Amino acid sequence: MLLIILDFFVSFLHMKMPLAFTYFSTRMILAAVTSLLLTIFLGPWFIKKLYELKIGQTIRSLEEVPLLAELHGKKKDTPTMGGILILSSMVISLFLWMNLANAFTWILLLTTLVLGWLGAQDDYLKLRYKNSKGLSAKKKMLIQVVFSSCLALYLLTPLSQVSSKVNIEPPIAKEQVSMMESGKKGTKTLSLSEYSSQFYLPFFKDPVFVFDGFFKIISFLFILLVVTGSSNAVNLTDGLDGLAAGCLVMVSLVLGLFAFLSNHIELARYLNILYIEGSGEIGIYLMALAGASLGFLWYNGYPAQVFMGDTGSLALGGILGVSAVLLRREAILALAGAIFVAEALSVILQVLSYRYRNRKRIFLCSPLHHHFEYKGWPETKVVIRFWIIGLLFAIIAVSSLKFQ
Repeated sequence: MLLIILDFFVSFLHMKMPLAFTYFSTRMILAAVTSLLLTIFLGPWFIKKLYELKIGQTIRSLEEVPLLAELHGKKKDTPTMGGILILSSMVISLFLWMNLANAFTWILLLTTLVLGWLGAQDDYLKLRYKNSKGLSAKKKMLIQVVFSSCLALYLLTPLSQVSSKVNIEPPIAKEQVSMMESGKKGTKTLSLSEYSSQFYLPFFKDPVFVFDGFFKIISFLFILLVVTGSSNAVNLTDGLDGLAAGCLVMVSLVLGLFAFLSNHIELARYLNILYIEGSGEIGIYLMALAGASLGFLWYNGYPAQVFMGDTGSLALGGILGVSAVLLRREAILALAGAIFVAEALSVILQVLSYRYRNRKRIFLCSPLHHHFEYKGWPETKVVIRFWIIGLLFAIIAVSSLKFQ
């Protein structure tokens, strides 16, 4: 929206406007500040409305998990669906500071709306019907897979050829993306389909795998795994006050940095990373996510005044997954989001062990954060130590820029 207004003043009114507002770095900062302030200042009013609507958190029953029900009993009736506040702040930042002519903008907006709606449906059913567990896991997974499939088809099925023209910060067309790969013999332009078929690992400058021809089906399945896996991993992590929100801040900042560097052709060449035209727009939205999550942490820190619910966790995790796919930084997401990965793996291993090892459990309770609660750790200690571990892996992810 800002770029449209600036263009109007320059083109029709012939006014001189500050160029700083057109820079990605400026808009990233403004997006973070906007979403942060909106979340903090709208928080009290929003929480009050949730109390009036009696949108309270449900706690797992005593019969299902006795100790956990005892530990978290005081959380019952704490307002949930706080994800509406986070996502609203992000969408406002999107319309204010992002380029509405950019394909990345609309992909991220669609991700927010679809997965936010999915999470809201799940939360609504839990609140509307007593003892309801919300949408079934199969229905949630089906919607996530359908959405991820549409994204994968868009990326892997080239709708038009890209030009060889390279600019530093131009908007990209709706159905194309120009992307440069650095190398000893100069640079080359990759098509949308080619760039979406490459897989990179941290600490390696060249793609580890290139899936071409029939093997593009592997890329297709991988995109599904990243988006749905990321969405559900954040959802599983959202079980203690401030845990998911704090981790989201760190991971979104890491991916936002990669998006910014990938958008600058000289920095990308210097660091031996992909130059992706227009990826700064992804960085702007990731900074909005970081700001909104930090503002939400103001009210979600122990003892929490509000929970994000599935409305927030499913959407925010999906946004991280989609951003990683667009940036070709899926492995960086897994590294920086090691806490999310550990939480998801703990649930998978627990289920498999219970099913195939005669009901034997690996953990006292899953996800992983509950295991440590069962061991006697206070909730705040679990959260802070998980944050520290998350920060460590985020630093390692950033260091991969130089050690490759």
